[in-house]
Amino acid sequence: MANSEPLIMTFDYGTQSVRASIFDKRGNILAMEKEVYAPAYFSPKPGWAEQDPDYYFRCLCACTKRLAAAHPELIAQVKGITQTCFRDSAVMLDQDNQVVRPMVLWLDQRFAKCEKPLNFKSRLAFKLVGMTDVINMNRKRTISNWLIENEPENWARVAKYLHASTYFIYKLTGLMKNSASDNVGHYPIDYKNRCWYKDPEHHIQGQIFSIKKSMLCELIPEGSPIGPISEEGAKATGLPAGMIIYACGSDKSCETLGTGVIDTSMASISLGTAATIETTSKKWIQPVPLFPAYPACLPDYYNLDIQIYRGYWMINWFLKEFAAKRINDVIVDDVDVNDYNADLDKIPAGSGGLILQPYWGPGLQRPLVKGAIVGFSDSTTKEHLYRAIIEGIDYALREGMEGFEKQIGHKFTSLRISGGGSKSDQICQITADIMGLPVSRVQTNETSSLGAAIAGFLAIKEFHDPYEAVTNMVHQADVFTPDYRTHEIYNALYKNGYEKLYPSLKGTYESLCDFTKY
Repeated sequence: MANSEPLIMTFDYGTQSVRASIFDKRGNILAMEKEVYAPAYFSPKPGWAEQDPDYYFRCLCACTKRLAAAHPELIAQVKGITQTCFRDSAVMLDQDNQVVRPMVLWLDQRFAKCEKPLNFKSRLAFKLVGMTDVINMNRKRTISNWLIENEPENWARVAKYLHASTYFIYKLTGLMKNSASDNVGHYPIDYKNRCWYKDPEHHIQGQIFSIKKSMLCELIPEGSPIGPISEEGAKATGLPAGMIIYACGSDKSCETLGTGVIDTSMASISLGTAATIETTSKKWIQPVPLFPAYPACLPDYYNLDIQIYRGYWMINWFLKEFAAKRINDVIVDDVDVNDYNADLDKIPAGSGGLILQPYWGPGLQRPLVKGAIVGFSDSTTKEHLYRAIIEGIDYALREGMEGFEKQIGHKFTSLRISGGGSKSDQICQITADIMGLPVSRVQTNETSSLGAAIAGFLAIKEFHDPYEAVTNMVHQADVFTPDYRTHEIYNALYKNGYEKLYPSLKGTYESLCDFTKY
C-alpha cells in the first residue's frame, strides 16, 4: 500500500458492541478495534431496554484511542470518517443539550396507551386504506408518546429529540446534523423525499409521533460532509481535530451495501439480533403496499426492507431457556451455540414437522401478532426446536423476499448473507435450501462497517459510482447452492404449513394481544 493512498475510518455502533475500523479502497480492514458493551442495555422493568448514550460514546472512544495509539501512520492517511448505527433509538436532550433520561433502544417492548384518539378525519383516512391497526401500533411503540403519558416531567424538559447516531455525531463535532438514511425509526420523516414533514404535529402521518419539528436535527444528503471533529471531540477520541465526518446511513443499509447489493438483481439477508432482508433500488418502490422504502446510505437510492424484530435474538432466548445447565436453579454453564450449529445436520429438513412463526415481537406489517410453534410430537427434542427456529426465521424472510419480487416485478437471481448467524455454514445452507437461490458470503463478516467505508470512499470521490466501488471493495467468498430435493421439502412445508399459519391464527393473535395489552 502506497503511503499516499487515501483511507476511510468507520464507526459502527451495533446492538452488542462498537467497532472503529480503517479500510483501504480494496475493502481490506487494515486495523480495527472493538469494544463489547457490558451490559449492552439494562432493563429497569421486564421488556425494557435502556442505556446511557454517553456509555456507548465512551466505548467508541476506547476503540479510537487504541487505534490512534497503535496505527498513527494509518490515521495520517484517513481522508474521511463515516458512522453507522443501530436504528430507531431515541436520545432526548434539554435546552442545554444535556441528556434528559437514559435512551430507549429499538428492542424495547414498552407501549404507550394512546387513549386519546386521532381526529376523525385522520381515523377515517387510515380506516379507508386498512391501516388503523398499523397506525395504532406505531403510536403505541413511539417512545415520545410513552414519555408524555408516563414521564411528563421529563418530556417537559425535552428540547431535542435525536436518533442515537445524531447524538454521537454531536459529541464528535458539536453539530446536530445527519442523513435521512440514519434516521430510520419512529420519527416524523418523509422517507421518499428525505425530509421531515413540514408541520409534523399536524401532518396526517407525522402527528402520530407527537414530536415538534424544532426538536429534530438538520437533515443533509448522504455523502455530504457533516463537519470536522471538534477540539472537544478530538480530546475524547484521541483523533486529530479537523478530520471530516461524512453523512452515512443506518446499520442495515450499510450492511446491504457491504454485501454488494446495489440493485434489485440481488437481495441481502442479515442474520443479526434483528433479522432483515433488503434490496436496493434507484426508484422509490414500497416493499409491500402502503409501507415505505427507506433512504439508503447512498444518495438517491432506497432500501426495500422487511425486518423480523426478534431475529437471531431468538438463539440467545433458546440457549437461556432450553439449553442452560442448572444446579439449584442457578445457571452454571451455558451451552455454546456452536454445539447446536454443529448438530443441525443431524435433524432432517423440516424439523420433524415442527414449524415456528418467529413473531416474538410485533412487526410493522402485522402489529397484532404473536409467535407460534406447531407440530410437536413425542419425538420432538431441543435439537428439533433449535432447527425450527432457524427455519422459521428463514420462512419469514422468504415471505418478505416474495413480497419484494411482486413489487419489483421480477425474481432475484441470488442472495448475499451477513450477520452473526451467517458465520455458520449449516445456517447458510439451510437458508439457500429454503430460498431456492444461491446464497453467498463476502470477504468479511463486518459488512456494516464495509458498507460505511464504501459510502465514505464515494463521498470523497474515490470512485465514480456505486458499481465501481462495489466491484473494487466487495469480494464474493463462500457460495451455498440449494439442494433442490431439500428445497422441495421446504417448499411443501412453506406453502402447506407456514403460509397458512398467520391467516389461521390471526383472530387468535388479536384476542391474545387484547389480553396481554401488547
